[in-house]
Amino acid sequence: MGLATARVLAAEGAELAIVGRDDARAKDAAAELSEAHGVTVVPVVADLSVMGSERDVVAQARAGLADLAGVAVFTGLAGHQPADAPEEVWEEAFQDVLMGTVRAVRATLPVLVERGAGTVVTTAAYSIHSPHANRSAYGVLKGAVAVFTKGIAKAYGAQGVRANCIAPGVIETAALTQIRAMMAEAKGLPYDTALETLMATEWGMSVALGRPGKPEEVGELAAFLLSPKAGYLTGALVNIDGGTDF
Repeated sequence: MGLATARVLAAEGAELAIVGRDDARAKDAAAELSEAHGVTVVPVVADLSVMGSERDVVAQARAGLADLAGVAVFTGLAGHQPADAPEEVWEEAFQDVLMGTVRAVRATLPVLVERGAGTVVTTAAYSIHSPHANRSAYGVLKGAVAVFTKGIAKAYGAQGVRANCIAPGVIETAALTQIRAMMAEAKGLPYDTALETLMATEWGMSVALGRPGKPEEVGELAAFLLSPKAGYLTGALVNIDGGTDF
């Protein structure tokens, strides 16, 4: 979803710094976007679950860009984290899902305040409305991301900073495309409907649009929230879930 957002922004002419844990992937993505759209794209390699990493991220972004006008955070790997998971599992989720977001936003805020305007977009999840028992830590901490974002909106609105949170439903990222292929092969289902069948019959999901979302659809929403077109929108939790009901 983060890369999809970067593609939308680059196509609209924005200069970007893209941040990831994998050096090769970050550099390849930056080169692809820059070549395709003729914009500056700075690759930054960092793990925001590590305290202090955020300072270098912002420094590299500012060094490579003419202006740093906003931040969008998509960190938060979902794993199997039931409520009775060992404390170290909760700690790992805490550092990645919540603190990765908090660090990125807090490190960017002084820049946005200094320039007198800026935007923050964070990512929660539909599961904050309907928690999953086997992903308790993820849901709890994504809920905290939503509360954190609302607090930023209220605390920094007078200084020109807007902050909004996206809550995606099932989005067909590369990992879910792999699940689609696996389910089609394992259960003899048509490839084009295998994931949709899994969502309805095994995950117990009712989705009004009858399909998973696309990363680029989330990217379009994030790009809108970052743009002046959303100039009076702040403190919002925006569901992008195709009309999901559990």
